[in-house]
Amino acid sequence: MSADNQNKKVQEEIEKEPLTEEKINEQMQVRIGKMHKMEEVGIMPFGHRFLWTHHAKDIADDFEVLEAKETEVKLAGRVMAIRGQGKTSFMDLMDKSGRIQLYVRKDVLGEENYALVKMMDIGDIVGITGTVFRTHMGEISIRVTQLEILSKSLRPLPEKWHGLKDVEMRYRQRYLDLIVNPDVKDTFIKRSKIVKCVRDILDSRDFLEVETPILNTIPGGAAARPFITYHNALDMQLYLRIATELNLKRLVVGGLERVYEMGRIFRNEGIDIKHNPEFTSVEIYQAYADYNDMMDLTETVVSECAQRVLGTMKITYEGTDIDLTPPWPRITMIDAIKKYSGKDFTDVTDVDTARQLAAEAKVEVEATWGVGKIINAFFDQFVEEKLVQPVFITEYPKEISPLAKSSAANPDITDRFEGFIYGREICNGFTELNDPIDQRERFLKQVEERNAGDEEANMMDEDFVTSLEVGLPPTGGLGIGIDRMVMFLTDSSSIRDVILFPHMRNKDSK
Repeated sequence: MSADNQNKKVQEEIEKEPLTEEKINEQMQVRIGKMHKMEEVGIMPFGHRFLWTHHAKDIADDFEVLEAKETEVKLAGRVMAIRGQGKTSFMDLMDKSGRIQLYVRKDVLGEENYALVKMMDIGDIVGITGTVFRTHMGEISIRVTQLEILSKSLRPLPEKWHGLKDVEMRYRQRYLDLIVNPDVKDTFIKRSKIVKCVRDILDSRDFLEVETPILNTIPGGAAARPFITYHNALDMQLYLRIATELNLKRLVVGGLERVYEMGRIFRNEGIDIKHNPEFTSVEIYQAYADYNDMMDLTETVVSECAQRVLGTMKITYEGTDIDLTPPWPRITMIDAIKKYSGKDFTDVTDVDTARQLAAEAKVEVEATWGVGKIINAFFDQFVEEKLVQPVFITEYPKEISPLAKSSAANPDITDRFEGFIYGREICNGFTELNDPIDQRERFLKQVEERNAGDEEANMMDEDFVTSLEVGLPPTGGLGIGIDRMVMFLTDSSSIRDVILFPHMRNKDSK
């Protein structure tokens, strides 16, 4: 049996079942033995700096010129396949741009250097020098003239067909996921481009990027349970921020008319395909604007990022075609509830009527809820999952919008919106409440709810009220969930697929 056929047979045996920990340990011992053999013949298994000249994609893009001029190229990357054990070997080298085939001959490297090939394993990182050519099969390759080991891989990579199906391994050991799954690497490259695109759009509109504290004495700006920590030197309890809103609005008070911050937010809540305890959002505030301006900005940011990164505003998410092209429809929350549940809250102002409607529709409500929270419960039950194409839901109840400005037409409704795609919220925005007296009253109401057991209700923030007393100009505010936006633009079904290191339960937890 030839060496190639033997290797193929071994590979087929490996792919029949996943690597057990016992097999991994056995293979590691073999690899460690090869490492020692390298050391015995004076080869350093963990090398030093390597000056590369090209990536794999560069070779493909400039092949004709490089071949015609017989240009010497230098590449560095990870060996992902080794074929042949005689006088000629083929390897697949993977770098950040893709893969390329290496053609290695004993009579070119010399017997002593060619012996290194037999000490190598899939996963080893090498540096190579050579010239480009095309094989008789038409594959662009590099004829290797020098081969240098840069890092010996002591642990075997997960085999192609089984390792990638282990979701736990993918998320816990993202470095392996990135190595063996090109689609995953592509997702995170696109994420980086999307983030840059958001910044470019805002910067071009004269918004100033700022930074606000992650540790806060009061968790504010959202209805969420915070993470709590303690500062020893100051002898005080602190909270990881649940939003950047209040500090950003303080800056608008100070005269920074257009500000935004992109960064991590922390919420001590459950984990599912749409939620992670820490996530990335961008919050944007524009003086002398309102929630209509923020809706315009939202659809611009999302659609332009799709066009710039994907080349189209028409995407497919989980098999569903979605058109992000502006303008997006706008419908009030009450009208949406009427459309999908048949219940009309237009003139409902007393809680007894609202409860009766809930009973008729079999919507569960809590004893402490007012009309606003009951309306929101109807929305959650009947409407949200129906909102597949991009749409803005507007005019949220005041009861669930403690920081939004009341509508001039109805004081129980606010100038607030949320954007939905595929039944999922992607953004939240409103005309900011800038009346300090009204804001204080709403904070006091939130404190009552918190004292009644609602851990997600806002705390009183006296300094924020003080800033409003100084004077906040009419302002539009917006928050976009970057992770969810990336999910849609990369067709990723779980938020864990777009966060490099998502939080996981400890392996030994039951």
